Amino acid sequence: MTTPDNWRKSSYSGGGDGNNCVEIANSPTRIAVRDSKTPTRTPLTFHTATFTVFIQALATPEIITTPLPQ
Repeated sequence: MTTPDNWRKSSYSGGGDGNNCVEIANSPTRIAVRDSKTPTRTPLTFHTATFTVFIQALATPEIITTPLPQ
């Protein structure tokens, strides 16, 4: 994924300058995530499907609270 130019910041980014959050950018096959406080650092990238599952898990707390097998 090349450096995206469509970064979006959460509406829950906090007060002041709003730099207390993560930003995301997308391409057809990848999602990039970066810290808004350090935008020049290398972002994390995920396949779109993987990121979708991650977001769905965040919206479904019972999935997150299920203990992992030891």
